[in-house]
Amino acid sequence: MGELKDKVKGNLNEAAGKIKQQSDNPETREEGAEQEGKGKAQQFSGKVKGALGDDI
Repeated sequence: MGELKDKVKGNLNEAAGKIKQQSDNPETREEGAEQEGKGKAQQFSGKVKGALGDDI
């Protein structure tokens, strides 16, 4: 279950980050880039959990 949860959270964070990067505000664009990176990390975590099991 943790695998799916991480992947979904990752997808949502990545999408929100991409939207924020379209802003005219430089601070919001930077925040969006960070959020997109966080989303990618969460997706990777979900993939690892899927490969090794949710017990990690």
